Amino acid sequence: MIINLFRQHKRPPLCYNLPEMEDKGYTQVYTGNGKGKTTASLGLALRAAGAGYRVFIGQFLKTGDYSEIKALKRFDDLITVKQFGAPRFIRSKVNEEDRILAEKGLAELASILESGDWDVVIAEELNVAVHLGAIPVEDALFLMSKRPENTELIITGRYAPREILDRADLITEMTEVRHYYREGVPARRGIEK
Repeated sequence: MIINLFRQHKRPPLCYNLPEMEDKGYTQVYTGNGKGKTTASLGLALRAAGAGYRVFIGQFLKTGDYSEIKALKRFDDLITVKQFGAPRFIRSKVNEEDRILAEKGLAELASILESGDWDVVIAEELNVAVHLGAIPVEDALFLMSKRPENTELIITGRYAPREILDRADLITEMTEVRHYYREGVPARRGIEK
Protein backbone atom coordinates (compact mmCIF):
# COMPACT_ATOMS: atom_id res chain seq x y z
CA MET A 1 0.00 0.00 0.00
CA ILE A 2 2.74 2.49 0.84
CA ILE A 3 4.41 2.16 -2.56
CA ASN A 4 1.23 3.19 -4.42
CA LEU A 5 0.63 6.15 -2.10
CA PHE A 6 4.30 7.11 -2.41
CA ARG A 7 4.05 7.35 -6.20
CA GLN A 8 0.94 9.57 -6.00
CA HIS A 9 2.51 12.27 -3.81
CA LYS A 10 3.93 15.33 -5.52
CA ARG A 11 7.18 16.98 -4.53
CA PRO A 12 6.96 20.26 -2.54
CA PRO A 13 8.35 23.30 -4.37
CA LEU A 14 11.53 24.99 -3.18
CA CYS A 15 10.80 28.55 -2.15
CA TYR A 16 14.36 29.84 -2.14
CA ASN A 17 17.94 28.62 -1.91
CA LEU A 18 18.96 27.61 1.61
CA PRO A 19 22.30 26.39 2.90
CA GLU A 20 22.96 22.67 2.52
CA MET A 21 23.65 20.53 5.56
CA GLU A 22 27.34 20.77 6.37
CA ASP A 23 27.89 17.08 7.05
CA LYS A 24 26.43 13.70 6.31
CA GLY A 25 22.96 13.23 7.75
CA TYR A 26 22.15 10.48 10.25
CA THR A 27 19.15 8.63 11.60
CA GLN A 28 18.33 9.39 15.23
CA VAL A 29 15.81 7.55 17.40
CA TYR A 30 14.34 8.96 20.62
CA THR A 31 12.46 6.27 22.53
CA GLY A 32 11.76 4.99 26.04
CA ASN A 33 9.05 5.44 28.65
CA GLY A 34 10.29 8.82 29.91
CA LYS A 35 9.17 12.33 29.05
CA GLY A 36 11.12 14.32 26.49
CA LYS A 37 11.10 12.51 23.15
CA THR A 38 8.97 15.08 21.33
CA THR A 39 10.65 17.89 23.23
CA ALA A 40 14.08 16.72 22.05
CA SER A 41 12.97 16.46 18.43
CA LEU A 42 11.35 19.90 18.51
CA GLY A 43 14.48 21.38 20.05
CA LEU A 44 16.47 19.90 17.19
CA ALA A 45 13.95 21.36 14.70
CA LEU A 46 14.40 24.85 16.21
CA ARG A 47 18.17 24.51 16.14
CA ALA A 48 18.08 23.42 12.49
CA ALA A 49 15.77 26.31 11.54
CA GLY A 50 18.12 28.68 13.34
CA ALA A 51 20.85 27.46 10.99
CA GLY A 52 18.58 28.10 7.98
CA TYR A 53 17.68 24.46 7.31
CA ARG A 54 14.27 23.26 6.14
CA VAL A 55 12.48 20.95 8.57
CA PHE A 56 9.44 18.72 8.02
CA ILE A 57 7.67 17.24 11.05
CA GLY A 58 5.15 14.46 10.49
CA GLN A 59 3.12 13.58 13.59
CA PHE A 60 1.56 10.11 13.54
CA LEU A 61 -1.61 9.03 15.38
CA LYS A 62 -2.49 12.54 16.50
CA THR A 63 -4.19 15.69 15.44
CA GLY A 64 -4.95 18.87 17.28
CA ASP A 65 -3.74 22.37 17.90
CA TYR A 66 -1.15 21.56 20.55
CA SER A 67 1.02 24.33 21.96
CA GLU A 68 4.03 23.23 19.90
CA ILE A 69 1.97 23.50 16.71
CA LYS A 70 1.01 27.07 17.60
CA ALA A 71 4.62 27.99 18.36
CA LEU A 72 6.05 26.37 15.23
CA LYS A 73 3.68 28.40 13.02
CA ARG A 74 5.99 31.34 13.76
CA PHE A 75 8.71 29.52 11.83
CA ASP A 76 6.56 28.37 8.91
CA ASP A 77 9.10 29.61 6.37
CA LEU A 78 11.47 26.83 7.51
CA ILE A 79 9.43 24.36 9.60
CA THR A 80 6.39 22.53 8.26
CA VAL A 81 4.22 20.34 10.50
CA LYS A 82 1.64 17.88 9.26
CA GLN A 83 -0.46 15.55 11.39
CA PHE A 84 -1.46 12.06 10.27
CA GLY A 85 -4.12 11.05 12.75
CA ALA A 86 -7.80 11.03 13.58
CA PRO A 87 -9.21 13.56 16.06
CA ARG A 88 -9.20 11.20 19.04
CA PHE A 89 -6.70 9.89 21.58
CA ILE A 90 -5.34 6.39 20.86
CA ARG A 91 -4.30 4.32 23.85
CA SER A 92 -3.98 0.75 22.69
CA LYS A 93 -6.10 0.00 19.62
CA VAL A 94 -6.01 1.37 16.12
CA ASN A 95 -8.80 1.05 13.59
CA GLU A 96 -8.83 1.03 9.80
CA GLU A 97 -9.03 4.84 9.63
CA ASP A 98 -5.89 5.07 11.80
CA ARG A 99 -4.08 2.64 9.51
CA ILE A 100 -5.07 4.53 6.36
CA LEU A 101 -4.02 7.91 7.82
CA ALA A 102 -0.71 6.47 9.06
CA GLU A 103 0.08 4.81 5.72
CA LYS A 104 -0.72 8.02 3.82
CA GLY A 105 1.52 9.93 6.22
CA LEU A 106 4.32 7.42 5.78
CA ALA A 107 4.02 7.67 2.00
CA GLU A 108 4.18 11.47 2.22
CA LEU A 109 7.27 11.34 4.44
CA ALA A 110 8.93 8.89 2.02
CA SER A 111 8.24 11.30 -0.84
CA ILE A 112 9.59 14.21 1.19
CA LEU A 113 12.77 12.30 1.97
CA GLU A 114 13.25 11.19 -1.61
CA SER A 115 12.83 14.76 -2.90
CA GLY A 116 15.98 15.86 -1.08
CA ASP A 117 14.37 19.26 -0.49
CA TRP A 118 14.32 18.95 3.30
CA ASP A 119 17.35 18.98 5.58
CA VAL A 120 15.67 17.48 8.65
CA VAL A 121 12.67 15.15 8.65
CA ILE A 122 11.02 14.16 11.93
CA ALA A 123 8.70 11.15 12.12
CA GLU A 124 7.08 11.81 15.48
CA GLU A 125 5.43 8.80 17.19
CA LEU A 126 6.37 6.51 14.29
CA ASN A 127 7.53 3.89 16.81
CA VAL A 128 4.12 3.92 18.50
CA ALA A 129 2.37 3.63 15.13
CA VAL A 130 4.44 0.51 14.40
CA HIS A 131 3.89 -0.88 17.90
CA LEU A 132 0.10 -0.48 17.67
CA GLY A 133 -0.06 -2.00 14.19
CA ALA A 134 -1.00 1.14 12.25
CA ILE A 135 2.18 0.76 10.18
CA PRO A 136 4.02 -2.48 9.40
CA VAL A 137 7.65 -2.40 10.53
CA GLU A 138 8.70 -3.18 6.94
CA ASP A 139 7.09 0.08 5.80
CA ALA A 140 8.92 2.02 8.51
CA LEU A 141 12.18 0.46 7.30
CA PHE A 142 11.23 1.46 3.74
CA LEU A 143 10.89 5.04 4.97
CA MET A 144 14.33 4.88 6.58
CA SER A 145 15.82 3.63 3.30
CA LYS A 146 14.60 6.81 1.54
CA ARG A 147 16.81 9.12 3.65
CA PRO A 148 19.25 10.99 1.39
CA GLU A 149 22.90 11.12 2.42
CA ASN A 150 22.74 14.73 3.68
CA THR A 151 19.32 14.59 5.42
CA GLU A 152 18.85 14.07 9.14
CA LEU A 153 15.97 11.70 10.00
CA ILE A 154 14.56 11.68 13.53
CA ILE A 155 12.14 8.96 14.66
CA THR A 156 10.40 9.30 18.01
CA GLY A 157 8.05 7.33 20.20
CA ARG A 158 8.00 4.63 22.82
CA TYR A 159 8.41 0.97 21.89
CA ALA A 160 11.02 1.39 19.14
CA PRO A 161 11.22 -2.00 17.42
CA ARG A 162 14.57 -3.78 17.22
CA GLU A 163 14.56 -3.47 13.41
CA ILE A 164 14.47 0.33 13.59
CA LEU A 165 17.06 0.46 16.36
CA ASP A 166 19.38 -1.77 14.35
CA ARG A 167 19.40 0.80 11.51
CA ALA A 168 19.72 3.94 13.65
CA ASP A 169 22.96 5.89 13.99
CA LEU A 170 21.98 7.49 17.31
CA ILE A 171 19.61 6.08 19.92
CA THR A 172 18.51 7.98 23.01
CA GLU A 173 16.31 6.18 25.51
CA MET A 174 14.34 8.43 27.82
CA THR A 175 13.90 6.68 31.16
CA GLU A 176 11.21 7.68 33.62
CA VAL A 177 12.66 7.96 37.11
CA ARG A 178 9.81 10.00 38.60
CA HIS A 179 6.81 11.70 37.00
CA TYR A 180 4.07 13.77 38.65
CA TYR A 181 1.58 12.10 36.28
CA ARG A 182 1.71 9.13 38.67
CA GLU A 183 0.39 11.44 41.39
CA GLY A 184 -2.64 12.37 39.29
CA VAL A 185 -1.31 15.55 37.65
CA PRO A 186 -2.83 15.75 34.15
CA ALA A 187 -0.93 16.97 31.07
CA ARG A 188 -0.46 20.72 31.43
CA ARG A 189 -0.85 23.23 28.59
CA GLY A 190 2.51 24.59 27.53
CA ILE A 191 4.44 21.85 29.37
CA GLU A 192 3.11 18.48 28.19
CA LYS A 193 0.61 19.60 25.56
